[in-house]
Amino acid sequence: MSSDQKFFIAPESDIKKGLVSDVYFSRISEVLKASGINPFTKGEVRAGSLPNNWRWAVFAGLEEVLRLFENFPVDIYALEEGEIFYSETPVLRIEGKYLSYAVYETALLGFLCQASGIATMAARCKKAAAGRPVYSFGARRMHPAIAPMIERNAFIGGCDGVAAIESAQFINEEPVGTMSHSFILCFQNEEKAFKAFHKVMPPNIKRIALIDTFQDEKFGALTAAEAIGSDLFAVRLDTPSSRRGNFLKILEEVRWELNLRGYTKVKIFISGGLNEKLITELNKYADAYGVGTAISNAPVIDFSFDLVEVDNKPIAKRGKTSGAKQVYRCLSCFREYVVPWDVKKNVCDYDNKKLEPLLKLWMKKGRLVKKLPSPREIRERTLKNLDKLQIDL
Repeated sequence: MSSDQKFFIAPESDIKKGLVSDVYFSRISEVLKASGINPFTKGEVRAGSLPNNWRWAVFAGLEEVLRLFENFPVDIYALEEGEIFYSETPVLRIEGKYLSYAVYETALLGFLCQASGIATMAARCKKAAAGRPVYSFGARRMHPAIAPMIERNAFIGGCDGVAAIESAQFINEEPVGTMSHSFILCFQNEEKAFKAFHKVMPPNIKRIALIDTFQDEKFGALTAAEAIGSDLFAVRLDTPSSRRGNFLKILEEVRWELNLRGYTKVKIFISGGLNEKLITELNKYADAYGVGTAISNAPVIDFSFDLVEVDNKPIAKRGKTSGAKQVYRCLSCFREYVVPWDVKKNVCDYDNKKLEPLLKLWMKKGRLVKKLPSPREIRERTLKNLDKLQIDL
């Protein structure tokens, strides 16, 4: 860390220099270089298992990996970001002289492990919401330096929007948000706070009233409806766990009271301590969700990197299969086949439908050979894949 740095973060230049790396990679590189050993190698990334017995996960983090290896003498094959993978699926392969990338293994895995975990949890929450909007509210739970990374991967995993301003700029989207408890506390009155927000905010900002600061939720909802009127888009319940009791019953009461008074179009937005299991339980009355910690602190995908070929000879450590591989996916039943790279597999064994090869060449000798998709394009791929999957809770 340089003397003029104020935050404990690694500059991009240090990552590109290989300084954010486990020290033994530097040491072994020194020994290999002194010994005149620098074979042409192929190494692959895969996860032997997935967290919490997940059946599937969403691949993310590829763009940063490609940025890391720009202008390096390596080739990279990988899944598309937003692609579904399973345990033991090879998701990425790097080819080149070993010393050209050896010290970057730590950063390579770091980019993929956390990004894929976040994208997967976002996808699980979106799947659980059964079509209802899910927004990423988790930037405050992690170091602010990585907020754009967190919320980008939450978005490509299926979230409909993100809260942090710079995160939204990274993905070329408008940030989303409502109002805070501290805002209402400053007014010391919910009705005054709602009216002030309505008066000052431009018309394009949705009026979503936070209704649980001072009073019971159903009365808070009516206060918001009376203060804002027909412009009220939604009420948000961020009720703490110590006050929730039978939360589904509270939501039922809020919906009943709003409907009874003609506010049938006002939506109910839920936030606070949500995860995919709670979302499925609240779908009966909730119209949208704000998910924070469950996504931003998602379990990482425990990827490992292993050499599978040395000087074009299949070789791997114990417990790993040697040789470069291709992954095929059935476009109909979504089954997957992992085969040696030079083996072509065209149809599915189960339904005789066409198979698609998933590992594609992205980088040749350090230069991109495919156009990188936008975050929204990746998100569309993820959502399309989610339609073919079930979620285990």
